[in-house]
Amino acid sequence: MHAEQSHSIASVAGADTSADGAAQLRYLATRVNEALAAQAYPSQPEGLYEPIRYTLEGGGKRIRPVLLLTVAAAYGASYEQALPAAIALETYHNHTLLHDDLMDQAELRRGRPTVWTKWDANTAVLSGDTMLLRAMKLLSDCTCERWAELYQLYVDTFVQVCEGQQMDMNFEQVGADSVSIGEYIEMIRLKTSVLVACAAKAGGIIADADAADCNLLYAFAEKVGLAFQLQDDMLDVWGDPAVFGKANGGDIACGKKTYPLLCALSAAHGSQRAELLQLIASHESDEAERIRRVTAIYEQLGVKQACEEAIAAYYDEAQTFYQLLPLPESAKSPLWQWAVQLMGREK
Repeated sequence: MHAEQSHSIASVAGADTSADGAAQLRYLATRVNEALAAQAYPSQPEGLYEPIRYTLEGGGKRIRPVLLLTVAAAYGASYEQALPAAIALETYHNHTLLHDDLMDQAELRRGRPTVWTKWDANTAVLSGDTMLLRAMKLLSDCTCERWAELYQLYVDTFVQVCEGQQMDMNFEQVGADSVSIGEYIEMIRLKTSVLVACAAKAGGIIADADAADCNLLYAFAEKVGLAFQLQDDMLDVWGDPAVFGKANGGDIACGKKTYPLLCALSAAHGSQRAELLQLIASHESDEAERIRRVTAIYEQLGVKQACEEAIAAYYDEAQTFYQLLPLPESAKSPLWQWAVQLMGREK
């Protein structure tokens, strides 16, 4: 932590970068990475803390801590005051990845071996648990007049993330035709979106923003989070592998219940629907051919357009909440810039 920085985040950023929102976001991401790297971990017992360092050094967009700091900046909070809560949130997020990778038996994360493959399953559990507890310790270091409210927000959010993960696991045990679009949206809201929303509201609480403003911030970030996850689902099918970082069709190959699949099932009928269900359930046939055939059905049914429309609807809702925030545009524009960058949009 840069203890000497007692001015507002926005003014600190302005001292080192240009005043535009994108520059402030880059500045904050750099500060988050520096703070994560500066965390001191014991050397003993051997094997417990090394995976934590390995995980936090593995990169990531730092979406949530940057959002928290950006909101705090908009309301005039100091960098020193807001940083512990931001780092706590990022530490918690990475805790979930250790456990998710183990549950999913995923072997790679951000292009590197996952903790359970590099070490073992027990290590992923114990190191992940330790990250959760360290996140709560970091939160306790946050000086905030409304600390009890902040603490309750974090605890409630962490429980919701577990609820979303359980829903996701439950979906894996049933056929694709047993999961509705509404159920899927609720699952990704809990598993992904509420943590983004928590970041925004936490920034407001730390800066002592009005309760009404905090609720607007939460709603804004929740809608951006939903749009982001649906976009991720869509890019798995139609994204540019060179940009997206992985081959198309990974979700199709493993039969994962995503928004494109559920949209297709809601629109398909008769033999087309039967074929789609058969292709998703079959894991023994040629993978590349299955991906090609499922993608062809998606395109026949206009699934990509349906995804784009849903993404745009959530993005527009987020913009509505953003516009309702009673702040000067100059103060809150980095917040919208955060959403623009996250979604890869121009405006």
